[in-house]
Amino acid sequence: MSVVPMRITEIFFSIQGESSYAGLPCAFVRTTGCDLRCTWCDSEYTFTGGTHMSVEEILERIRAYPTRLVELTGGEPLLQKDIYELAGRLLDEGYTVLIETGGHRDVSRLDPRIIKVLDIKCPGSGMVEKNLWSNLDHITRRDEVKFVLADLADYFWAREILRIYRLEQRTNVLFSTVFGVDQRPIVERLLADGLQVRFQTQLHKLIWPADMRGV
Repeated sequence: MSVVPMRITEIFFSIQGESSYAGLPCAFVRTTGCDLRCTWCDSEYTFTGGTHMSVEEILERIRAYPTRLVELTGGEPLLQKDIYELAGRLLDEGYTVLIETGGHRDVSRLDPRIIKVLDIKCPGSGMVEKNLWSNLDHITRRDEVKFVLADLADYFWAREILRIYRLEQRTNVLFSTVFGVDQRPIVERLLADGLQVRFQTQLHKLIWPADMRGV
């Protein structure tokens, strides 16, 4: 067992704001540090700072919350060496564990019991060249692939990626827009094209102020 502490920005209890688990009570572990710089990033406060915590300290915090659903997010959680131990301990204790990752770090080492929410960076993010396409070889029916769309150009790009990698047949696909972007043109195009994807909003930003932390 590692004794190297993880760097954590915040641990909190809220509802799941995105993914197929949206609306469910969830404990969140938000790690510190990210090696991407998406143009629309809404969590730049995770880039620096944070508090050093051991896996056991994090587990103690999570156990205090009345939920069996946990999300590991960031920043980029796969930058933390002990994320694998933390995920494994949570899974062994019977938690359902989601990990949201930027799509540029290798996911092959993750415990197969974990539910991967893998971002595919669209051109509007400014990070499209960072996508690690081999990650799609490790995506299963349990996992989710997420596209954040800045505009219709991103939508058409994402539609092509769905076709190339047959993602609608292989996994759960999530489309959402950058917060504040007019969603109607994208949703209407999605319906016209008959895509088998889940369109989602950031539910927590509709309940609390969009820049509020810890929700």
